[in-house]
Amino acid sequence: MIVETIARRYANALADVIIESTEESTVKAELKTWEELLKGNNEMRTLVNPTIDHKLKQNVLEELIARTRPTPTTANFLRVLIKNKRLRVLHEINSELERVLDHRGGSVQANITSARELSDGERSELIQNLVKLTGRQVKPKYHVDSGLIGGVVTQIGSTVYDGSVRKTLENLREELVNG
Repeated sequence: MIVETIARRYANALADVIIESTEESTVKAELKTWEELLKGNNEMRTLVNPTIDHKLKQNVLEELIARTRPTPTTANFLRVLIKNKRLRVLHEINSELERVLDHRGGSVQANITSARELSDGERSELIQNLVKLTGRQVKPKYHVDSGLIGGVVTQIGSTVYDGSVRKTLENLREELVNG
């Protein structure tokens, strides 16, 4: 099973639970903290090491849960991940969880890449156009890539809107080559 599918399944299941319990922001923050701990702490990597005995991992997790005292929902979710050997994909699950919660809340995430930093006016106009295009509230994440030469590339989910000069030049070149 591919990582995206795994992340989607766990994120959807967790979203069902936390939306009903109104723990959305708390659980998201706690899982993000666990993700950072796993990424930045060599001792925590024991939990994702496939050569370490499963029972030892469970004991380490229980000790960490006792020390950090996360919400019961977060603690149970971490236990499920350890049991099913999925803690290594916590980053992907967190990303998908944010996307799922945004979608259910009527908004979408947009990764916006431009050749230069966009002005406030340009950002505002771009967001207005994306709201019209998607019919949803847009949560933008801005990036700069000077390789675009000019223009903007926006990704919403799996859809890419490429209005970059680089893409325009590539299309023109292809037309000239293919006649």
